[in-house]
Amino acid sequence: MPLTKITSISGKAVPVAGADMDTDRIIPARFLKCITFDELAGTMFYDERFNADGSSKGHPIDAPQHAGATIILGGENFGCGSSREHAPQAIKRSGIQAIVAETFAEIFFGNSSGIGLPCVRASREDIARAMEITTTAPDTQWTLDLETMTLSCATARFPVTMPAEPRQALMQGKWDAVVELMNAPEAVEALAASLPAPSSR
Repeated sequence: MPLTKITSISGKAVPVAGADMDTDRIIPARFLKCITFDELAGTMFYDERFNADGSSKGHPIDAPQHAGATIILGGENFGCGSSREHAPQAIKRSGIQAIVAETFAEIFFGNSSGIGLPCVRASREDIARAMEITTTAPDTQWTLDLETMTLSCATARFPVTMPAEPRQALMQGKWDAVVELMNAPEAVEALAASLPAPSSR
C-alpha cells in the first residue's frame, strides 16, 4: 500500500490573513459528528465564509478569482486552539494541498503532516508579499518545492522552512503512520514478540 511521495505542490494560492486561526474557526464543532472525513469537503472556515442563512460573507476562499486554489497563505500561529484532527482533514478534503504560514500550532502541524498536507513556514514579510502578488494577480501559479524549500512563482521566490523529519516523510511517501505499520507486518510482529508478557497481577 504505497503512499504518494510529496515533493512539490503547484497551483493558485488563496490568502487567509490574520493571526491565531484556531481550529474552531477552521472547522466548527457541529461538523465533528461526521461519520467519515470525506463528509468534511467544503466545510473549512464555514462560519467565516457563510452567514446563518447560508449567504456568503465574501471570504477569499469563495472569491471566484481564487477558485481551485491549492495553497493557503496564512498568518502566525495557524491551527491553534483545540487539537481536533478534523481541521486539517477539512482543509485537505476541500482541495487545499499545502499551507504556507508564519508559524503553526504544534498539534495542527503534526495532524497535517500525518495526512500528507505539508505545512511550511515563511517570514511575515515574504507571506505579505506573496499575498500581495496573489491578490493583484490571482491566477499566479505558485510552486511549493520541498526539495529546494522554496515558494516561487514567475516573479518571486521565497525561502520556506520545515522540520527535517516530517519533510523527509512527505518526500519519501512515509507520512501515514498507520500505512507504515501495515506495510511492515514482520517488523511489528518481531517487536511484539520482543516485549515482555503482561503481568498476571
